[in-house]
Amino acid sequence: MPGLELTLKEGDTAPEFSAETDGGKHITLAELKGKYIVLYFYPRDDTPGCTKEACGFRDAWEELQNSGAVVLGVSTDSVKKHDKFVKKFSLPFPLLADENQSIVTDYGVWGLKKFMGREFMGTHRITFLINPEGNIEKIWPKVKPDQHAQEVLEAIQG
Repeated sequence: MPGLELTLKEGDTAPEFSAETDGGKHITLAELKGKYIVLYFYPRDDTPGCTKEACGFRDAWEELQNSGAVVLGVSTDSVKKHDKFVKKFSLPFPLLADENQSIVTDYGVWGLKKFMGREFMGTHRITFLINPEGNIEKIWPKVKPDQHAQEVLEAIQG
């Protein structure tokens, strides 16, 4: 992927985070220890690929929960934008608002992007599966939004 080389590797300790979510709640990685965490990064709320990906996780939600997984979406959008996105598509999992880009930076998913001849800095669509011990078990550096939730579910179920 142009302009991005992941700094985190499978087996690394997942960087701690603390963020406000849709609905005005607050979440940290530490409070989720002991569970599988699907931490998926996406560019923008309510855009075609991001909507497909979010709805895929929504549709697989029950199976993911039954597998003991927590799903968290992360973008640099505001809580207000997340609230609209969650409501519009009935998303059952939290979306983290990373407006100051601390989480996207710590996870190494913020970088140069190219789209329609333009270059700009933005969030790359990358997913991390964090195991109950807090280590990165799997990384999906190139996500295909329409089938991604199923790939993640298969990885969790082994």
